[in-house]
Amino acid sequence: MTARTKGQVHIIGSGLLGTSIGLTLRKIGVDISLEDSSPATLKLAIDFGAGRELRPEDDVSLVVVCVPPDAAADKVLEALERFPNAAVTDVASVKSAILETVREKAEESFRYVGSHPMAGREKGGALNGRPDLFVGRPWVIITDEAAETEVINRVEALALDLGATTVRMSAAEHDSAVALVSHTPQLLASLLAARLVDADESALGLSGAGLRDTTRIAASDPTLWLQIVSANSERLVPILKHFEQDLTKLISALDEPGATGSLSVIAAALSKGNLGIARIPGKHGGNSTSYARVTVMIDDKPGELARLLTEIGDAGINLEDLSLDHASGALIGLVELSVLPETETELIQLLSKKNWKLAG
Repeated sequence: MTARTKGQVHIIGSGLLGTSIGLTLRKIGVDISLEDSSPATLKLAIDFGAGRELRPEDDVSLVVVCVPPDAAADKVLEALERFPNAAVTDVASVKSAILETVREKAEESFRYVGSHPMAGREKGGALNGRPDLFVGRPWVIITDEAAETEVINRVEALALDLGATTVRMSAAEHDSAVALVSHTPQLLASLLAARLVDADESALGLSGAGLRDTTRIAASDPTLWLQIVSANSERLVPILKHFEQDLTKLISALDEPGATGSLSVIAAALSKGNLGIARIPGKHGGNSTSYARVTVMIDDKPGELARLLTEIGDAGINLEDLSLDHASGALIGLVELSVLPETETELIQLLSKKNWKLAG
């Protein structure tokens, strides 16, 4: 693959995102230099193969600031001064405040374009960096009248080299969007997971994929998320207030399920959830709720999942999605395979022929 990104890229912040960017770009021949406020973190990212230390003679073409949101604006301003020939971007998850600060304080703010990859993991740090982190994920590029077209193009080239899909938005549009699709889910997952702290062990023993799916992101770094949600509180609060109103209605209906209209309130909440989930894009932008799902029971031992996927692939059947769960109290894995409806019968016939056990 020929890199679209030209010249040296300097990454400030060698955690999860910075390391992942470095790992990916180095694979396609881009010269990557790294820095971090922690010498140990920097050394770890370099040892991991994400880049090298910055040298005095370096001529940096693009700076990518990968630091927590509360430090991003200051680091962008510093980068604009330190690297006069470079375009500068950052990957913080809230954009408006950073953009306003940079446009107000930097003489050459036209060399700055904010961006935000919609990708990450629950655990941060260089050791969790991976070169495929951004593949197929949206990468928002913030556009406004002050940014030079050439600078926007450099940032877009970076995102494309990382395998991401670029989306251009204003800072306000971005912050409103992530408040709904990212920041609110994080808070709700954390609140739900917090209810488990004092739960009986007997109750936790009954938990399955539903609980794990809805609380997975609650394992994220609280310090980082405190910065994110506080920076975007203006857009978060109206969403949470709507949620509060919906929850109040639902509680009232459940408190008196026999009262007139209560069951319709509950049914409406559940039905509206169906409508909402149907709007979430699936593979290739399609509707994930339109897939047929087949669940296979596999022994919980090495090689079984690989054998299952190999046999499906050898038969020329394309999987749209896959999820894996474990049966409570048994050494069995439950693999849910999602395929296009017209492929469902063929998949079931193949699995039966190969003596796989189907659930349901």
